Amino acid sequence: MYREDTIAAISTPIGIGAIGVIRLSGGKAIKIADQIFRSKSKRRMSKVPSHTVHIGYITTEEKRSSSKKKDDVIDEVLLTVMRAPNSYTGEDVVEISCHGSMVSLNNILSLILKKGAKAAPPGEFTKRAFLNGRLDLVQAEAVCDIISAKTATSLHIAVNQLNGQLSSRINNIRDKLINILTHIEASLDYPEEDIPSLRKDKVIKEINRISCLVEELLDTSLSGMIFREGLSVAIVGKANVGKSTLLNTLLQDDKAIVTSIAGTTRDIIEEWINIEGVPVKIMDTAGFKGARDEIEDLGIQRSKKAIGNADLILFVIDLSVPLNKDDEDIAEIIAGKRYIVVGNKNDLKGVVKKSNIDKLFPLSPGRYSLVKISALKRRGIKQLQHSIRRLFTGKDRVHTESVLVTNLRHKDALRRAGETLVAAKKSCENNDFYEFVVLELRMSLNSLGEITGEVSNEDILNDIFSKFCVGK
Repeated sequence: MYREDTIAAISTPIGIGAIGVIRLSGGKAIKIADQIFRSKSKRRMSKVPSHTVHIGYITTEEKRSSSKKKDDVIDEVLLTVMRAPNSYTGEDVVEISCHGSMVSLNNILSLILKKGAKAAPPGEFTKRAFLNGRLDLVQAEAVCDIISAKTATSLHIAVNQLNGQLSSRINNIRDKLINILTHIEASLDYPEEDIPSLRKDKVIKEINRISCLVEELLDTSLSGMIFREGLSVAIVGKANVGKSTLLNTLLQDDKAIVTSIAGTTRDIIEEWINIEGVPVKIMDTAGFKGARDEIEDLGIQRSKKAIGNADLILFVIDLSVPLNKDDEDIAEIIAGKRYIVVGNKNDLKGVVKKSNIDKLFPLSPGRYSLVKISALKRRGIKQLQHSIRRLFTGKDRVHTESVLVTNLRHKDALRRAGETLVAAKKSCENNDFYEFVVLELRMSLNSLGEITGEVSNEDILNDIFSKFCVGK
């Protein structure tokens, strides 16, 4: 199916732009190009070398002679020919760069579909690259991560995966498993060949080595997934403690209205920001106080929902005034969540001491993180940003040159591989038959193979590539 169908899609975002790109892939891609493209050099695309670019016109006429009338021209374009197997998909690929009008793009795509191409579903080009052996599954998923990267650090990690760093580590572990499996299975299958069997202690030692390699990768998953998925951070506090000022300071923009009137913010304000390479969705919430009307009550309910969904709470208190019941109520609501107490208005004369804050958290006094800032004067903001990042990565600095597991699917497969390695080790220690050890090691090998696509099924592939955009 994948080799017979020729697919086409617009690969640039919807909207007006300087340039739009339409991509074709499949056995008929170059033939269709010949039918719709009139080269200024009068050359047919079926005759030109691979990886060459040609200027000309997309026209509605069947014959491409230069004498044809000009009102059949849809657009002047650049057309690139890339022949199999040296293309993104491993098939013949044609890319048409036209002007970025949606009318032009849609007219050209419609013409291509009339000539026999099929509209590509989301991720179909990258799926073909995987099926044709151009990319493994980790690299294919990295393409999607590159497109959706929210920070330079996220982009760098995704590019490393596209270059095969994680795949190389996974394949190295699989090679070690295959080596030990081959030796055990050979001694079981061909006992008459007098193949020396592995001693139990040597098998256990090798399984321990492999388990350590799996655990090392699993240990990177928290940091890796944060850099990929980002964090959801809610700014909460009673009215008029400076939540909106803190939001504006972090964004370096006047996103939220700030006044001296309490209760200015009545709805959730969300924005993505970059905190030391970590993508963070920051949310300013309505202040907690007695609701004066239905709108304020709805705002407080939404604030509580945001707290429930957030990965981290920035509990803002006003250091210049005594804590009150509103602060106590918020402390009770956020109990059990990860939070940082942000002591704002540190530029004013303070009346709140650490012992006062301890009383807000009677079950864990002194175990919270306190960062004193002045959102208005921008004091302590760098320290707050560093505290947010370090709370989740656990390090002052994450070395993004190292291999990081950024994908929940990869994490789950590594977890299952680790569990079956533990089971294999126990079977050895219990002197079970080596057939049981082989079965468990095979299960571990298959789990690792799911990551790179050595082991896969159609449902997994459809789920992965359905998350891609059309045209990629």
